[in-house]
Amino acid sequence: MFRKLLFILLFMAALGTSSALLLRELVVRDFSRLTEAEQEDRASWVVTDLESSFSKEKSWNREMAIEDAVWALHLGLDTRVRDRDGKIVMETNEALASLSPEKRSRLKSGSAIGQEVGNGDYHTYPLFLHGEEIGQLEVRFLPDRRNSFFISRTNRLLAYAAVILGSIACILSVILARRLSRPIVRLSQAAQNISQGNLTERVEIPGNDELTTLGQSFNQMAHTLQVQNKLRKQICANLAHELRTPLTIMRGQLEGILDGVIANDESRMKLLLEENHRLTNVVASMEDFFQAQASALSLSPLELPVRQMFDNLAINFEVVARDKGVDIKIEAGPKSIVYADPERLSQILINLISNALKATAPGGTITLEGKRYPGGCTISVIDTGCGIATEELPLIFERFYRGKDGGLGLGLAIVRELVDAHGGTIEVANNQGAGTTFTLRFPDPPKTPQFSTTAT
Repeated sequence: MFRKLLFILLFMAALGTSSALLLRELVVRDFSRLTEAEQEDRASWVVTDLESSFSKEKSWNREMAIEDAVWALHLGLDTRVRDRDGKIVMETNEALASLSPEKRSRLKSGSAIGQEVGNGDYHTYPLFLHGEEIGQLEVRFLPDRRNSFFISRTNRLLAYAAVILGSIACILSVILARRLSRPIVRLSQAAQNISQGNLTERVEIPGNDELTTLGQSFNQMAHTLQVQNKLRKQICANLAHELRTPLTIMRGQLEGILDGVIANDESRMKLLLEENHRLTNVVASMEDFFQAQASALSLSPLELPVRQMFDNLAINFEVVARDKGVDIKIEAGPKSIVYADPERLSQILINLISNALKATAPGGTITLEGKRYPGGCTISVIDTGCGIATEELPLIFERFYRGKDGGLGLGLAIVRELVDAHGGTIEVANNQGAGTTFTLRFPDPPKTPQFSTTAT
């Protein structure tokens, strides 16, 4: 990881340096084009002046040609004038030789021209008078010390900038690469420790960036795995206990019957059958949970009248509720319709009502409530029981979590899986010591305008 990050950052540094070099190339190229354009303009000035001088004299005047050559030298041009027959009328070296040493020295020292007179190729410009060619001007562009100084200085500045920026980029690349790789290495080591079974491993990544968020997510994942592992161990113990008790009873009864100690009568057979049912329920609970978890349920949702379903459930729990002294109330309008699988919805409500009966003391009340809302239906199971401990609320829907009442710890986990399979949600509102409210939300199917959203 560190090498990859370092490579990327160094690549960015190289890209920045390349950009500086490209900038230098563009600046020098544009400056050279500007210089060439200026040189062409200066050559055209000399051409115009020579044509004007010839027009006045009607022939080539040596003195005026010398003046033009000296002026051209001031402009950075090494010139040579030919007549229409190709003979040289004047050239720069000859013009310089005609000057006094003082003027020649002053001209060279005072101009921006170097000492390269006599080198390079000539550019030819024809000279005309009234449309007739009168000769040619041959021009050689001399290097300007000021231009050379500008290009040299630009090269140095860009080179310094490239070196400085490249060095800064390299230093920042190393620092940033280490800063980025350090928490990633810690996360990698922590993940490896967790894969080896150390679920207590956590990472601390200071800051407020994406890596910090990643570290927090990792810690949350590790905590969830730790809780799930603890619950998984609990389910093994719970399942062993739930299976061991009926098996022990059945074994004792069967051995007693075989030994002739216990009579093989109808009451014994009923006891064995009850224990068999108990085993069957344990296995069925496990099967329901894993089917729901794997989304293996084949749901057949229908439009169900909530009131009718509540009435049927109240009849089923009538005897148990009466024996315990608990009243079951129903609050659902006749137009309250829910879209759900009838068998699975009944399974959900039976589980919730059974839990409510266990938690509600004699004289308490369990209320079954159904309401429509725009786009769906809510079903609530409200009891006036002891409520749920605050520290248990985040865990009650966890698989294998076993509350104070014992059991396998799969009831509410199955409920949540079944509600999720319907595309719904389940919420719990708790007032410890004063009861609990479980609220289910089931959405309507697409394109169901016949559902009323005003019924209660």
